[in-house]
Amino acid sequence: MCFYDQLRQACACYKWSHFRQHCSKEYRTGETCGMKLVMQTYQVPDKCRICQKIDTKNRAIQKEVEKIKRWRREPNRGASIEKAENDIERHTYDLQRLEMDRYNKQQEL
Repeated sequence: MCFYDQLRQACACYKWSHFRQHCSKEYRTGETCGMKLVMQTYQVPDKCRICQKIDTKNRAIQKEVEKIKRWRREPNRGASIEKAENDIERHTYDLQRLEMDRYNKQQEL
C-alpha cells in the first residue's frame, strides 16, 4: 500500500499523480507493492481528457442539429440532411463509448 498524490479535476474525475512514500511491505528500492493509497488530493482547474472529448462531441452534435433545422426550411437539401443525421449517429456512438470509458475509469479508483 504505497502512497501517491491524487489530482481531482474540475469534472470531478480523479487521476493518480506522483509517488510519495513506500509502504512497509515493499523493501526493494524503486519498486512499489501495487496498492495505491492517497497521500494528498490536489484540485486541478482543468477537465480530464475524456470529459473534454465528451464536451467536444456534444458540441458537434448540437452543431449538426442546428444545421438540420436550418436545412429543413430550404428546398433540395435531402442529401445534406441525411449526411448530418449520419454524423449525429456516429457522434452519439462515440459519445456513448466515451461515457462508458469515463464510468470505467471512475470505478477503478
